[in-house]
Amino acid sequence: MNGPLIHPGEILNEEFLKPLGLSAIALAKLCNVPRTRFERVVAAKTAITPDTALRLSKALGTTPQFWMTLQTRYDLATTANRLDLDDIKPIKVA
Repeated sequence: MNGPLIHPGEILNEEFLKPLGLSAIALAKLCNVPRTRFERVVAAKTAITPDTALRLSKALGTTPQFWMTLQTRYDLATTANRLDLDDIKPIKVA
């Protein structure tokens, strides 16, 4: 995959929390989750789960798909960087 790997937590922090003047702790309170959930997401130590995506979408006026797509793209890119798939030959489909 091309381009730098950007964890969804960086998007959350840079595009939402900072402009809104919110901390991860304040967002956690708004979303009724432990403070560590968003602290760990922002620190790129944990992934966006469907539960988190639903909460973020409600609180921030986005869609859950936005957050899940960011996470899926990140997961695919980080996994692709670790794998060597050169030995796998595509199956010819008639």
